[in-house]
Amino acid sequence: MIMRSSTLILYNELSMTAHVYVSLKKTVLDPQGKTIQGALNKMGYKGLESVRQGKYFELSLSENLSREEAQAEVERIAREVLTNPVIEEFQFSLAD
Repeated sequence: MIMRSSTLILYNELSMTAHVYVSLKKTVLDPQGKTIQGALNKMGYKGLESVRQGKYFELSLSENLSREEAQAEVERIAREVLTNPVIEEFQFSLAD
């Protein structure tokens, strides 16, 4: 439940949420990750071998999808819209 300027929005407790993680393929250089790693090292953090950055998406799914349909749809969305398949890969999970 969320309150926004006197409007009450209720989320259906039966709906699913997809958590999609997109990252560069291991074979693709990650200059942003290298920059973050350098900054962390300069700040004194120890034990870092590497840093890879990525993107996170949270998708609220309709309650009228079965788990199998939701899984297929999320995979299709991730493959066709959220990633560049040439340089990125994805993984996802579904939560009730």
